[in-house]
Formats: sequence, C-alpha cells, structure tokens
Amino acid sequence: MLKKNIPNLITLVNVFCGCMAILCLFNGIWAWVPVFVALGVAADFGDGMVARALGVYSELGKELDSLADMVTFGFLPGAVLYHLMATAYTGGLDYGGIVWMAVPGFLITMFSALRLAKFNIDERQSEGFIGLATPADTGFFMGLFLIVHFDTMIPSAWVLSLPVLYVLAVVFSYLLVAEIPMFSLKFKHKGWRGNELPYIFLITSVILLATLQLAAFSTGILTYLLLVVVDNVFLKKRSTINNPKSDLLKD
Repeated sequence: MLKKNIPNLITLVNVFCGCMAILCLFNGIWAWVPVFVALGVAADFGDGMVARALGVYSELGKELDSLADMVTFGFLPGAVLYHLMATAYTGGLDYGGIVWMAVPGFLITMFSALRLAKFNIDERQSEGFIGLATPADTGFFMGLFLIVHFDTMIPSAWVLSLPVLYVLAVVFSYLLVAEIPMFSLKFKHKGWRGNELPYIFLITSVILLATLQLAAFSTGILTYLLLVVVDNVFLKKRSTINNPKSDLLKD
C-alpha cells in the first residue's frame, strides 16, 4: 500500500512547492520563488519516474498529478503575470490591494486549466504535445520574473510594459490550447537521428544559460517555440514531400 502511494506523496510535494512559491511571490520574498518552482518541477518529473521504477500506476495518481499541475503550472504563472502587470501599471513593487489592470494576467491560469483538462482526454499526446505544455509556459513567465527582480543581461524595462504583457498573456494563452504539434524532450534512443530537435534545444539551452544566465529561461522557451515552427513548417513538410504516403496526409 505504501509503495503504491509513494508517487502520490511526491505529487503532493509539487502542490506544496507551488503554494509556497505563491506565498513568497505575494509576500515579496523574491529569492525563494524560483527555488520552490524548481522543487515543484523536480517533483513533477520525479513522481512519474518513481511510478515507472516501482511499477505502480493508478487513476488516482493521474488525476492528482493534473490537479497538482494546476497549482504550480496553472495558478502560479497567472499570479506571476498578475504581479508583473501590477508592477508595470503602478511603477512599484508595493502596489497593495487588487490592481484591476493586472487581473488579465490570470488569463494564463484559465487557459492552463483548459489545457490540463484537454490533456487528460487527448490520446494524441503520448509522444509529443498538442499545444504548449504548462511547465514550459510557467518557465517563460518565471524567466520574465527573474529578469525583473534579479540582475540579468536583459533590462527589466523591456519586460515591464503593460501592452507587451497583455500581448504575451493572449499569445501564450492561445499557445496552451492551440492545435499545434510540439515536440517533447523524450529521447527515443541515445543517437542523434530522430532526436535532432531535443538535442538542438538542450545544446542551445546550455549556451543560453552560460551567456544570458537567468534571462535564459524566457529566451530558452522562445527558442523552443522557434524550433516548433521549424519542425512544423519545414521538417514535416519535407518529410511529407519525400514520403507521399505519410500519415501526415491523413485526416
């Protein structure tokens, strides 16, 4: 019984970390926000790894994982975007009360809920994703948070623009539920062929981390989206041309 629930306990750690990150965010404890997010991400990946290693699976675990993601990768990024919008609108970190001009930041939370619900019933997303995964979405907005609150090579003024943040809210909300195939970081094997995109993304991410440091998180997600465009517009188109009987031609 205990063995079966170990993955669920790890999932609950994800929930706890998401809650703590939100508390730190709204109490001005900036340094601990990314720490708890990182721990939440580790728990999110860890529960699945432990479940596979122990050979245990349950419908409860599946549903619990989705609910945990709604906290760490749904409510949290919306709260982060609300915080950035409120800071941009008021011109200071101590904005107090509800800043109604920043409420559209929770558009991300709404569409994250929609995405997670769709993911649970969509059988097409076993190898890759249809639409942007919520952890990637969270990584982008956490990257903006790091740019604003810590010294990076990108000026915080580039981020703290209300029109820009509004556009980002709409664009990333759309990407969460868009019918766009996006590759995952699951490697089919250790070789290069068939794993080109994950390898390119990981190599690029290391370079960005070494050069841009904390600003690498947002730029890394933008790089991922660029690779998605390349994959869908060029690589899959070429594959279809070279193989006219490809499944890509089927409805």
